[in-house]
Amino acid sequence: MRLRLPDLLATRKGRLAAFFLLYVTEGLPLGFTAIALAAQMRRGGMGPAAIGVFVASLYLPWAFKWVAGPFVDVFSSDRWGRRRAWILATQLGMVATLVAAMPIDYVGRIGLFTAIVLLHNVLCAVQDVAIDALAVRVLPPAERGAANGFMYAGASVGQAIGGAGVLLLSAWMPFQATYLVVAGAILLITLFVVLPLKEPPLVPAEAAPAGLVSVRRRLGAFVGDAWRAFTGSRAAAVGVVVALLPAGAYALSLALQSNLAVELGFSNSELAHLTLASTVAFGLACVVGGWLSDRFGRRRMLALFIVLTVLPTLWLAWTLWRAGWVVPLDLHIANRPQPSGKLLLTFWTVTVVYNVFQGLYYGVRSALYMDITTPRVAATQFTAYMAMLNLVISYTAWWQGHAVVRWGYPVTLALDAAVGLLCLFLLPLMKPPAAAEPAVAAGRPSDATFAPETPMPHGDEPLAAPTGAAFAGAAPQTSGTLAPVDAPARIDQPDAETSHADAEAARAPESAGPAGAAAGDPAASPGRAGPVQPAAAEPSAPTVPAAGLSRPPPPTP
Repeated sequence: MRLRLPDLLATRKGRLAAFFLLYVTEGLPLGFTAIALAAQMRRGGMGPAAIGVFVASLYLPWAFKWVAGPFVDVFSSDRWGRRRAWILATQLGMVATLVAAMPIDYVGRIGLFTAIVLLHNVLCAVQDVAIDALAVRVLPPAERGAANGFMYAGASVGQAIGGAGVLLLSAWMPFQATYLVVAGAILLITLFVVLPLKEPPLVPAEAAPAGLVSVRRRLGAFVGDAWRAFTGSRAAAVGVVVALLPAGAYALSLALQSNLAVELGFSNSELAHLTLASTVAFGLACVVGGWLSDRFGRRRMLALFIVLTVLPTLWLAWTLWRAGWVVPLDLHIANRPQPSGKLLLTFWTVTVVYNVFQGLYYGVRSALYMDITTPRVAATQFTAYMAMLNLVISYTAWWQGHAVVRWGYPVTLALDAAVGLLCLFLLPLMKPPAAAEPAVAAGRPSDATFAPETPMPHGDEPLAAPTGAAFAGAAPQTSGTLAPVDAPARIDQPDAETSHADAEAARAPESAGPAGAAAGDPAASPGRAGPVQPAAAEPSAPTVPAAGLSRPPPPTP
């Protein structure tokens, strides 16, 4: 008797469950590589600099995943589904790369191991692009807010399983065997979720032009639209500089934290419990931070939360300096000094408190970038901002690994705190357009809402409304990290998958004159499936409830 599996896209509950599980497959690899593997590398004697380079490489694919958008749009399979084929192929590739990496000695052959894991994360980032495109295609506008929350939760659950879960399992099985556990979890979702999916077919008139010429045209359009968006206002231009700077201290969310935990004598089980506590603290703080920003203002709250991330970082730096725990120590030397109970308690407390403060600002920062995004180029501009945030996670992990070896932990933590405050001098210049302020002041969603980015994986962090901005991650900010797939398409054209009736509806507000455009131009997001919703009378900039925000693949576990 043949087992018939349900098509989860056929019902509302099924769609929410499907995208939750699909995002679990994005969080699993990030948690496994950035948390569990990084800890094992330090335990195996690898230096902080090499681990920093390894972790930095994990986030690079998420910073450039927008390049995959035109390929996912143009090249497809009628038999396997336009987006489903990409999801299926990338998940099988992720399983294959995990199995290929399993026998490699990551201490002795770190170059080869990093290359395979980098390929694994490239596949994961491309999968994210295809999943986001599928979500835009099949989710009705009324379901997108709920789906946003489920996708964010799925990425967080995946990171917890891949990080804390694997560390707990390593007490019961050889660590090498956990590769198969992660690969098996991805494969189960491939078999029981992806394969039974029935993606709605395209009619010939909706099909996107095929070939590399079409890909090149879309990429060119992306770059052109992004340039016009970034130079269109002072806030948007300043936003580029701020996006390329760390927002607050980062060290306690990257490899430095797991390296130090291993040196302080944390077992895998103890590190797993710390990771779980940090994840819960981060998630709850995201909700609170969003509520506070709606009530008291984005930039004011963001500045406060950024400063707060510096306090536990400096506290730990001072404690380490006083305890004489300055430079990385060889884990296998004789008569190795043992940390005091006070130092261990401080490290545990500082890590959790830091995650509270980082969680407070994560969603607020994304909302601020939505506020300064031009609605007509929302998908292009917001995706580029999120890519820059992922790039910051990558280069920060790189320099901190080298700084720890050269100057030690206290100095590196102090530098991290100082660099994280630089963006505060530019925040006053990121004032959103006047049209964006009423929605923020009133604490209600905007009429021009679009879906945010989720990294994981910072990175790294999706379906708040019928546009194609990123569905986080991240996430690579999780969190990410969720990049819009159709961003490279021309902003003034409807998506190839949008029906002719919807295309006419998308053009209608433009013909209504300036008032219609101000209220929320539906052409602001290329490639949106489903009819355009009527705009409210009061114009506003795109915002999103903070509880649904995802971060680019998040550096925080």
